[in-house]
Amino acid sequence: MSGDDLCFLPATDLRGRIGRKQISPLEVTRAVLARAERLQPELNCFITLCADEALAEAKSAERRIMRGDSVGILEGIPFTVKDLVNTKGVRTTFGAIPFRDNVPDHDAVAVGRLRAAGAILIGKTTTPEFGSKCLTDSPLFGRTRNAWSKARSSGGSSGGAAVAVASGIAPLAVATDGGGSTRIPAACNGVVGLKQSNGMIPHSQAPDAFGNQTYVTPMTRTVADTALMMQAMAGEDACDPWSIGIPAADFIDRALPHGDLAGKKIRYCLAPAGRKVSADVAAAFSAGLKTLEALGADLEEMPGDGFDVEPIWRAINHTVWRTRFERLAADHPDELSETFVRQLALAQRTSGIDYQQAMFDRTLLFRRVQSLLQRADALAMPTLSRTALPLEQELFGTIEIDNEVFNEVRANWFPWTMPFNMTGHPAVSIPCGFGSDGLPVGLQLVGRFRGDAGLLHMCALFEAAQNSLDRWPREADGGLR
Repeated sequence: MSGDDLCFLPATDLRGRIGRKQISPLEVTRAVLARAERLQPELNCFITLCADEALAEAKSAERRIMRGDSVGILEGIPFTVKDLVNTKGVRTTFGAIPFRDNVPDHDAVAVGRLRAAGAILIGKTTTPEFGSKCLTDSPLFGRTRNAWSKARSSGGSSGGAAVAVASGIAPLAVATDGGGSTRIPAACNGVVGLKQSNGMIPHSQAPDAFGNQTYVTPMTRTVADTALMMQAMAGEDACDPWSIGIPAADFIDRALPHGDLAGKKIRYCLAPAGRKVSADVAAAFSAGLKTLEALGADLEEMPGDGFDVEPIWRAINHTVWRTRFERLAADHPDELSETFVRQLALAQRTSGIDYQQAMFDRTLLFRRVQSLLQRADALAMPTLSRTALPLEQELFGTIEIDNEVFNEVRANWFPWTMPFNMTGHPAVSIPCGFGSDGLPVGLQLVGRFRGDAGLLHMCALFEAAQNSLDRWPREADGGLR
């Protein structure tokens, strides 16, 4: 098996082969690092590679396995971490020039759990400044390219994570999601991006643990690999009040594609009221619904009104940003991007009354989604309204959907992702086809609150029925156009 073939093996497959001593952790780590070094100049998906540390950890893992020691469920399997998430002893810049030399003295809880399970950190993936937008670029490192086309954006803000996974650099990635930042790049690059239920994975860096709408998330090429990451990362921790008391789940077993969807009801909607979806995304979504129906699910269309959460998200998120970053912007006026500074300026228009009204509206949205899921097991919609945007796209620029131009990128490209950050329900983007431009299209499935394991089972059945896991962007096949 060639090094590149090894790189595209799922983590579940690597786990079995490493356990049977058919391949070694050192062999796997060398292969993914070689691929990372070869593709980094083209993709620009890493801000830090930690090859020496990774190779040392791989040698230690190999010795443990050869001795027959008890090992973790991720022993010897490479993973990456988004540059927003703390990694002990490894530079964490938040994509911002003022933090270019920041080295944490501790791991985030989720990262620490992956390391404890035996996973090997190979590097930190790119993010826009503080994960502040749906595109992955920064004055610190430039732009991250889509895994399928160098002319397209990777999406964001976990663009580097998605590109590293899709291009075969590492099977597992730690991402984050504050308004779609896992699911947007997952859809753009054709991978699985889960935003789990609030509290399912403890968030040790959330400054507001009680009002939090951001998540530390798994990103992988397969549903089974997502379940494997969830098994290692989930569970209560004293740092996160929403994690306390959540019962343990067997994510690995639940994500096996056994059975069908008979007796399951899925409510679906193509677009929120007043929003447009491209014809190729609509076609892929329709095909995805037919797959769910063929699996036995009962489908029912739902109305698209009541999901315009841009005003809610803006009031809550921009107020958080202003509180966290206003002093930083004043102290480093020449080191932050114009887009980031402009976003901070928008927060100055939000009053305390506006913020509290947004919190009231957030509660109403939660109750609306709860009412929809009382008569359904899941909701379905396209993850994005069109495929990946041009590489040069700006957040405050226009967006084109089937030759029609719109002024707001957020509200028109990913209207379906932000609602579920606000409500806390699990939402996953899973590949469901390709657009006319040859780029991936994502289907978003939303599960019942803390019904993450059941949602993964539904995704596993859908993934198996789609039978599309043999198509990945390899540079030899013209994947980087």
